[in-house]
Amino acid sequence: MHMTTTTETKRSTAFGLASAAIIAGSLSSVAAHAQDDTIKIGVLHSLSGTMAISETTLKDTMLMLIDQQNANGGVLGKQLEAVVVDPASDWPLFAEKARELIEVEGVAVTFGAWTSVSRKSVLPVLEELNSPMFYPVQYEGEESSRNVYYTGAAPNQQAIPAVDYLARDLGVERWVLAGTDYVYPRTTNKILEAYLSAKGVASEDIMINYTPFGHSDWQSIVSEIQSFGSEGKKTAVVSTINGDANVPFYKELGNQGISAEDIPVVAFSVGEEELSGFDTSPLVGHLAAWNYFMSVESDVNDEFIDTWLDFIGDENRVTNDPMEAHYIGFNMWVKAVEKAGTVDADAVADAIIGVSVPNLTGGYSTMMPNHHITKPVLIGEIQDDGQFEIVWETSGLVAGDAWSDYLDSSKNLIASWRAPLSCGNYDVTTGVCSGQNLE
Repeated sequence: MHMTTTTETKRSTAFGLASAAIIAGSLSSVAAHAQDDTIKIGVLHSLSGTMAISETTLKDTMLMLIDQQNANGGVLGKQLEAVVVDPASDWPLFAEKARELIEVEGVAVTFGAWTSVSRKSVLPVLEELNSPMFYPVQYEGEESSRNVYYTGAAPNQQAIPAVDYLARDLGVERWVLAGTDYVYPRTTNKILEAYLSAKGVASEDIMINYTPFGHSDWQSIVSEIQSFGSEGKKTAVVSTINGDANVPFYKELGNQGISAEDIPVVAFSVGEEELSGFDTSPLVGHLAAWNYFMSVESDVNDEFIDTWLDFIGDENRVTNDPMEAHYIGFNMWVKAVEKAGTVDADAVADAIIGVSVPNLTGGYSTMMPNHHITKPVLIGEIQDDGQFEIVWETSGLVAGDAWSDYLDSSKNLIASWRAPLSCGNYDVTTGVCSGQNLE
């Protein structure tokens, strides 16, 4: 019987350890190589909770766009990998999930958020870690961050034109500003109240009402709206109601027999996706203001709809405005990365200003120095099939304003992330940048 010597044992052990190290090193190298060949994209949208009705579709939109880009060769020769998280309509959780995406997952960019409170929750994390996010939903303005690209509408690209349309074309003189109780509706309505006042509307002709997320009992509020509109002046509701509270709100309008001829409602947060959840026949004639509708007639929109329906596998699904905003934002990011030759946040920030990509209405949208984009403004009338007939649109593109001209606190502020200003909060009267800047 052969006895293994101590020397042989040591040699055997050393050989085994060396082999294991080589194997481990090879596996580590393969893993690192695989990681090097992948660019991670963060997807930060609520898949549960009150905002899931709106945000789940945006998650699916990002997965579709990423799949398309990968099929076309990826970006910089690398495949894109979606990293999806669910902040569950919980605003502080948005910040935690954003940090997880950036610090743990190592995403190069994030696409996400819907409500302004969720965006503001994420904002300090993005700025601390110098990581970019594309925000695809209409919002209240009064913000410009170097780390956020605002591809949804600012108030001058949605709320102001909608009010102008109601006053000019429908003769509206009394205004109900109805919103969900958080920063977007409150700030938007503050801007609209100042705008209407500047146009000569008396304070008694403006009614403002706020309700919590998920509000379901609309009977008394709709009765108040009906009463407010019965005093001899043409009345309209300007709605910044968000999420699943829209379903019972519109149902109650129908229950109380309020038609678009009596008191038209123009919504800023209701699109095709929200209308697909219930019978729209009592709502025919009510309005929404967006920068895109599924009913837009253009070759690029037809192609987008076909791709979406094929991807999602359901011929009954719809498209909507925030989906287009992600389409625009994603393609802008890809173009800027290719222009910069890297996914580095600073290099992309320099490259993206002035980048133009197709929108779905048949034109091109451009990233402006204030990190807002150019967009057309459309007013759509609800049809009984849940689609919108476009009844008015701007003659050209409108550039988004970061700061409102109608609020004393912001009328002197401008934003530009192009050198030498490189500031999102520059006071033209004092020459001071009081917000985030490069220095």
